[in-house]
Amino acid sequence: MDVSVNNAVSASLYMNQAQTAQQAQMQIFKDALDNQAQQVSALMESAMTGSGTDSGSNLASEGHLGTQINTYA
Repeated sequence: MDVSVNNAVSASLYMNQAQTAQQAQMQIFKDALDNQAQQVSALMESAMTGSGTDSGSNLASEGHLGTQINTYA
């Protein structure tokens, strides 16, 4: 009987530690996603405003390439 109680307590402590580790991992994951969202927003904003070394150039108006994002460097 004593062994089963010890096993139950041990399993409970292990699950608590695993849950804490999982919460920490999820927080890091959320922070990384927030960081990526900020970077993508900044990239899209710069694409919409046409900022860059040659801000006077326009996007291509026809064809397969250059109609969405100006990648001129």
